[in-house]
Amino acid sequence: MRAYREYLVGTGAHCATGQLGLWAIKGGGVLTRYLAKELGPRGITANVVAPGAIQTDFSGGMVRDNPEINKRVAEMTALGRAGVPDDIGPMIAALLSAENRWVNGQRIEVSGGMAL
Repeated sequence: MRAYREYLVGTGAHCATGQLGLWAIKGGGVLTRYLAKELGPRGITANVVAPGAIQTDFSGGMVRDNPEINKRVAEMTALGRAGVPDDIGPMIAALLSAENRWVNGQRIEVSGGMAL
């Protein structure tokens, strides 16, 4: 057993029209599974976190700064609100903890139950 562990954690996203770069990221699930299989024998885990609509400056801050978009996101989310950055950080921290050493090759959605 090794005394250390290495991690790869990426992020994916829900995509809207006009955000071609994000559509490319959605293919990260396939890459994540490939990396998990390829790097697993070296003790390296690979996972991707897919956040829902988060109130940041991403896309010009449209979720954070546009009350109508924020309301629509809240209506589409089981928890009734748009996410904030502090909703995502704990999941990343959890993936990096030793307690989750068996999580590998996964796409983990952190969206508050968006579009259920």
